[in-house]
Amino acid sequence: MKLPNADKLIVEREKIADYLLNPAHRYGASKARFFLKFGFRAEQWEILADALLVHGRTQVVKRVHETGFGPRFEVTGTLRAANGRSPHVRTVWQWDRGAVAPRLITAYPLEAL
Repeated sequence: MKLPNADKLIVEREKIADYLLNPAHRYGASKARFFLKFGFRAEQWEILADALLVHGRTQVVKRVHETGFGPRFEVTGTLRAANGRSPHVRTVWQWDRGAVAPRLITAYPLEAL
């Protein structure tokens, strides 16, 4: 299964620049260290945003569960990194009720698929 409305996925600047690429973030620091190793940078946050969009559109949904806001999708697979490598990651997407498409909640490394 692929993400629904994958052509309209939402990735917000704040989620990337202020969280996933922020080594000083309380919860995102370890994720930032991971993504920085693969050539992503906060000042060019759009590159990671684009890579996550491609990941969400092309990789397979491994798990879906209902939340109080709508379905949450976990997508696993490779991510095309800024430095040309392809690490395995999981992205989590939330499709809030009334929204046009799922939005990125988080992304993190996987040690193995």
